[in-house]
Amino acid sequence: MADDKADGNPAEEVQVPIIEEDEHKQAEVPTKKNIIPGKFFQVKRVSGLLSVVSFVFSLPVLSSVIWLLYMKSYDCEWLFKLPSLQIGISIGLICVFFICNAALFLRARMQMVGIVVVMVPLTVMFTIGLAFLGANSMENRRIPATPLWFEMKIHDNELWSNIKECIYDTGVCRDLALTSTKLKSYDFSMKKLSSVESGCCRPPADCPLQYVNATFWEKNDQMQTDSDTYNPDCDLWKNDRDALCYDCLTCRQGYMKALRSKWLKLGVFLVCMALLLISSHLSLFLVTMWELHIS
Repeated sequence: MADDKADGNPAEEVQVPIIEEDEHKQAEVPTKKNIIPGKFFQVKRVSGLLSVVSFVFSLPVLSSVIWLLYMKSYDCEWLFKLPSLQIGISIGLICVFFICNAALFLRARMQMVGIVVVMVPLTVMFTIGLAFLGANSMENRRIPATPLWFEMKIHDNELWSNIKECIYDTGVCRDLALTSTKLKSYDFSMKKLSSVESGCCRPPADCPLQYVNATFWEKNDQMQTDSDTYNPDCDLWKNDRDALCYDCLTCRQGYMKALRSKWLKLGVFLVCMALLLISSHLSLFLVTMWELHIS
């Protein structure tokens, strides 16, 4: 009996520290893991939110493609071959949309590849937008639809000859005359005219001419004009509805202004969307690297 007790005591003494050590380990493990998962899941939420934001920012890019493809080209725009440029930009924006969303799937496995792939087209998109806005360092007369390019086209007499025939065929001035038959001088002066109507269908405002109707103006001898500021377009005005002010510089400038406004809006859109997408994808890349560091 004594021997049995003596043999049993050491076994009991050996088992006690083992149980305490296991309990100590089990108590240690949860406290160590409670800190990291908190940060990890918090970063996970941020990266998920940025992924959604990046996707949402890419949707206007796709919407702009629909706007470019289905928007009616401005009258006679085909003479500049701008519809071809319009289609080319639309294809490029579709590529940007798919690349931006493909980068969201690549970020988990190939972070560096994903950020490089998405930054290249966004940088090109930003540069083209600056060119359309007329940024001096980005603009060139050879780049279509930029302000310098439009200015060069104004002075191309051969091209302008085709444009003014096209403007006449569209009936812009004829429609203005029909809608203004009952308007008197004051009412017509208050009428809101497009840049083409103001530049091509009526004489410049500083000419010594008196309003009869929208497309017919009489010379007013009582109006005095300063020879130093005399507008040469006044001599080019004709009451013939086939001529009017189609040869005037104001007509060229008015038409180019209307044409250029669309491309300026596109330039603003490209610059803004490129900056938003670059910011969101860079932020997502940094958060993803942080997420990998703490996991």
